Amino acid sequence: MVSPKTSRHVQSRLFVLCCTIALGMKRFELFEHTADTGFIAYGRTLAEAFSNAALAMFSVMADLDEFGKKETVTVEVCENDLEILLVEWLNSLLFYFDTQGIVFTEFNVISISKNCLKAECRGEKYNPNRHSLKLGVKSATYHMLKVDTVNNTVRVILDI
Repeated sequence: MVSPKTSRHVQSRLFVLCCTIALGMKRFELFEHTADTGFIAYGRTLAEAFSNAALAMFSVMADLDEFGKKETVTVEVCENDLEILLVEWLNSLLFYFDTQGIVFTEFNVISISKNCLKAECRGEKYNPNRHSLKLGVKSATYHMLKVDTVNNTVRVILDI
């Protein structure tokens, strides 16, 4: 019998494989960290890496194939540096989930600089009769946080 932890790990690897085949490049990789979950998100640009980080976070939370793109929200975040900007970007998206029940499935980072990010996010409100959730994410953390502007990758640990 496969343990839930192993099963989640296998599902994560299969999801990454599907993303790699469909897009020609890996969008993100999930990894386990103590009692939490982390990911490395990739992009051709830093904006794409930030978009893929949001996608990775919501893929931990829900089966994104079950959700449409009925709601559109513009999110703007400004902070002192890119690492703090990344954490605040992800936690801002969690705020929309926690307060409005929106599960985002598409992220278009319109602009990103050293201090500010503006993005258009699309998704659908969670309906327990039609949707299933996987893991609850409390927040993106600063533990092991990394933004690599040369390779356009980011690493984040999620507190679950």
